Amino acid sequence: MTGKGHPLLGRWRITSMELWDAAFIDPLGPGYIRFDADGGGAIVFGAVQGEIDGLPSSESIHFTWEGSDEMDHASGDGDAELNEDGTLTGEIRFQRGDESSFTARRW
Repeated sequence: MTGKGHPLLGRWRITSMELWDAAFIDPLGPGYIRFDADGGGAIVFGAVQGEIDGLPSSESIHFTWEGSDEMDHASGDGDAELNEDGTLTGEIRFQRGDESSFTARRW
């Protein structure tokens, strides 16, 4: 990810997910997704913790991620886009597994 002025850079609090309720999102602390100017970032929700490698376009980001889910290796990809109301929506996909849409707000 490049460009310090990209509108999606920063930390976003995950407020809802299609497959999981709020209690699942926050058991180890608030769930979030973060996009950094250097192309990195992080994703944390449920028992999932991962590092992001992202590729931005004008108002969206496609990313891959790698980390753990309940201490087992996990990886996948996803995308996120900025909405007119300032929220972030997208999808997080696990390799050979679940995929869930999510909504987040700037944190």
